[in-house]
This record gives sequence, structure tokens and C-alpha cells, in this order.
Amino acid sequence: MAFATGPHKGLRADINVTPLVDVVLVLLIIFMVVTPMLQRGKEVRLPAAARIDQEGKQADPLVLSVTADGRTWIESTSYAPGTLRERLQVEIRANPGRKLLLKGDERLTFGQVREVMDLARRAGARGIALAVQELKK
Repeated sequence: MAFATGPHKGLRADINVTPLVDVVLVLLIIFMVVTPMLQRGKEVRLPAAARIDQEGKQADPLVLSVTADGRTWIESTSYAPGTLRERLQVEIRANPGRKLLLKGDERLTFGQVREVMDLARRAGARGIALAVQELKK
């Protein structure tokens, strides 16, 4: 068995972490940019609830949002009251078993949220869940 002798004897192999740091920073930037896009529907201030029904969660509900100014959104597209029902009917017919998640801003009155729920029912929605923000203990 031969051992290395000469000028390289005793040389330590150090790991260069610069490429690792570069990759981690790029991933961090990507996650920072993508994370806000993961929230579906329009941004609304949800009412708070002490207890949330975990059993009613569905993987991919159709998100219907009502903002504080009374505008209605399906996912991230705004619809006028006259065209909202037609668009909901198209979405529901495309996937009849899909649940609807209604995100109503907490500054809305119950009557305003109820109008949108009734409109969704008339469009053919069978299951409507109300989105809430869980109270932290």
C-alpha cells in the first residue's frame, strides 16, 4: 500500500459553502415571492371564531369573496352582480360536487353576506362554507 508523500501531505479539504449559501438565498427569494400567491380568492378581513370545523374542509373549493366595498369575486376575478350568478352556474356545472367557500369581510352586514349565499344557492351551489379566522388562545 502506498501513501502520498510530498507537497500535498497534510492538506485539509475544506468545504466551500458559498454555492450553498447562494442556492439557499435564491430559494428564500422564490418562497417569498410565491407565498402571497398561494392564498386564493380576494384578500378580505375575516370574522373571528373560537372553534373551526375541521371536518368540512375540502381540498379544492371554489372561493367566492365579498370585499368590504360589496364587490364580489370568484377566485381573483371581480364580477358584477348581474353576471355573478351566470359565472357561478358555469363553474358549478363544470364540477357539480365542488364545494363553495364564501369569504365575507367582517365589516359587511349579515344581510349582504346572505344575499350572496342566496345567489350562490340559486346558481346551483349545494355546499357553502363560510371562511373565518381562528382566534388564538
